[in-house]
Amino acid sequence: MAAPSAPAPSAPAFATAPPPSYEESTGANNSAPYPYPPPGHVVGPAMKMGQPPSYTVPPYPQQSQGPAGPPPVPLQAIYVQTPLVFHDRPVQMCCPSCSKMIMTRLSYSAGMLSWLACGSLCLLGCWAGCCLIPFCVDALMDVDHYCPNCNVLLGVYKRL
Repeated sequence: MAAPSAPAPSAPAFATAPPPSYEESTGANNSAPYPYPPPGHVVGPAMKMGQPPSYTVPPYPQQSQGPAGPPPVPLQAIYVQTPLVFHDRPVQMCCPSCSKMIMTRLSYSAGMLSWLACGSLCLLGCWAGCCLIPFCVDALMDVDHYCPNCNVLLGVYKRL
């Protein structure tokens, strides 16, 4: 007598059914081939089933050879230069008078801050000559910027 044979091993439970496809999970109609035509689309004469639409390029309009008016005016480039801000240090710039690239020459002159400092020192009792010290300190005076080539005044920096 033969011994009863062991049952054949079965496939694991997770491999019994394939995962649902995109169409099944979203409910999309997959009866029509992808991508033409979309569901609910009527196929016209320019589009056939499974073929991309054909495009035609219209011809360019013909230009007339006759007079078309006055000749075109050539364009002129306009350069806008931002205004320079002068400080208490020399500035490198193009001189508008001599059209050369220069480093400005500085000259100091008494301004409002110098006179206010002199008046303040006089009020504090330094009237015997110490009140003239602000006219010797460059940090309290206005700055004039000159071109070193043509000596034209280019700008002024006022402290106050």
